[in-house]
Amino acid sequence: MEPLTRITLDPGVMGGKPCIRGMRITVGTIVGLVAGGRTVPEILAGPPNLEHIVVSTIRTYASELHRGAIVTIDESRRKVRILPIR
Repeated sequence: MEPLTRITLDPGVMGGKPCIRGMRITVGTIVGLVAGGRTVPEILAGPPNLEHIVVSTIRTYASELHRGAIVTIDESRRKVRILPIR
């Protein structure tokens, strides 16, 4: 699976939690909004510059983790890669 380039990890940003690239919005924040029943249009109406593709990427990330996929991190580029369960 290709790296999820819109999700980054940086120890100096938000305590090293997975975040949306270039923003101080954690993946967990978006997942929490979806879990709380927010629709994609409602989420996109929030922070400026948040794109539909970002929300889709986060949904993919969360669903793969839920299925038990393994998340790896390319430390040199701070990219997240998901190894799907076969």
